[in-house]
Amino acid sequence: MKIFNAEKIKELDKLTIEKQQITSLELMERAALQAFLWLVNHFQDKKTVYHIFCGVGNNGGDGLVIARMLKQNYFDVHVYVVPFTDKFSSDFDTNLDRLKESNLTYEVINAASEFPDIAENHVIVDAIFGIGLTREMDSWLQILIQKINYHQSFKVSIDVPSGLFLDKKTMIAIHSDVVLTFQFPKLAFYLPDNESFINEIVLLPIDLDVKSIESIHTNYYYTDLNKIKKRYKPISKFSHKGTQGHVLLIGGCYGKIGAMVLASQAALRSGCGLATVFIPKCGYEILQTATPEVMVMTDENYHKITNIEFNLQPKSIGIGMGIGQEEETTAALYHFLKENKIPLVIDADALNILSENSEWMNLLPKNSILTPHPKELERLIGTWEDDFNKIEKVKSFVKMYHLVVLIKGAYTLIIDDKNVYVNSSGNQALATGGSGDVLSGMITSFRAQGYSAVDASLLGVYFHGRTADIAMNDMGYGGFIASDIIKYLGKVFLELKN
Repeated sequence: MKIFNAEKIKELDKLTIEKQQITSLELMERAALQAFLWLVNHFQDKKTVYHIFCGVGNNGGDGLVIARMLKQNYFDVHVYVVPFTDKFSSDFDTNLDRLKESNLTYEVINAASEFPDIAENHVIVDAIFGIGLTREMDSWLQILIQKINYHQSFKVSIDVPSGLFLDKKTMIAIHSDVVLTFQFPKLAFYLPDNESFINEIVLLPIDLDVKSIESIHTNYYYTDLNKIKKRYKPISKFSHKGTQGHVLLIGGCYGKIGAMVLASQAALRSGCGLATVFIPKCGYEILQTATPEVMVMTDENYHKITNIEFNLQPKSIGIGMGIGQEEETTAALYHFLKENKIPLVIDADALNILSENSEWMNLLPKNSILTPHPKELERLIGTWEDDFNKIEKVKSFVKMYHLVVLIKGAYTLIIDDKNVYVNSSGNQALATGGSGDVLSGMITSFRAQGYSAVDASLLGVYFHGRTADIAMNDMGYGGFIASDIIKYLGKVFLELKN
């Protein structure tokens, strides 16, 4: 699913009006109807009281239409007009007249107004600012937003939380319990900086013109189940272990062999035909016992990796999980990178070693995949001002070295030299030790099966998150550990099949 900026969404609205031969007022009615239906289905009590704050632009127009629909269906509705400018949109003006015709009165909220009396069991609907906000709000508007936020009522924002910028850091905005956003997800919804403004996102279709959506270019995408289905290639009936790809995983040190157990099991559960691990000697018995399906090669050193040599030709290599940063290990990584031409997935301490030796980045094969957590990412690209700046810095880094980089988080971003993909799956259960080792094993496995670097990353990240979503019915957040990701992978494959 495409993610568009504000200008392109406005362009799509205009094209839809032209091609479907409707008016902007009719499109506003269509959007408001979807929001109205969600409200009455969610708050099923006919005694629900709604307080709708409307700006004087088109977002406020949406709010006025919602208010009229609620009134026509005998709900108790209170409307507050917030004149943040003396220039009202024409559609807002028209719907204000229609509101009066429906015998629904409204109050004007300005700098001198007292905050209305709203009970905690009432619902606040926020329709003050939409996607067009580009500058900081006046101080009285900021105070109004703060008063709404302090209130304990359930808050629903129409399209975006008022005050939220779509393309730069936001300082103050409505803290929405639910955002009812139209047609497309917005990038700002999925960034850590904006966590306090958005609790839940509901996507409401408003039937914008399909051909126009297809024709307008974007570099941002939201990866959901439908996107994954299009990229996933079912295993052929005549496949065998030799055609399903051979994975080599390099890592582990004394006390961290578990990282390699998790990564190797995840690789096999993700569909590769063969998996070999290269580890220090201390992990030999552990791997052979924990994962009998995995072939094991060992370094000559008992505690750490000091010399990476192997006599096989894997389709992909994952390196760094539990590997440590000893001097001999760092030297071994350098000599390996100098000689290696096989696609890489690089994680954990291998990333930390690279960040200390940035000139080695040029040794990486094109389309290598880097999977840093936030601190590892900071060591690679430096600090950032905000999440938008972070994305831009990663995009530059990716283009410089021809890589795919993951920005891991609640909504992991996958960035290649063309596009940014926002992953839709997963939850806070994944905040557990070993989760990253599992992900690296999965992505390395998909890479070995013939997927491109970006597709292997998309599949790995989506599958990884989806296991946690499925498992929540069985164990909740706190009881979930990294090995449960591996346990539930089969259910994700079944979900795709069905």
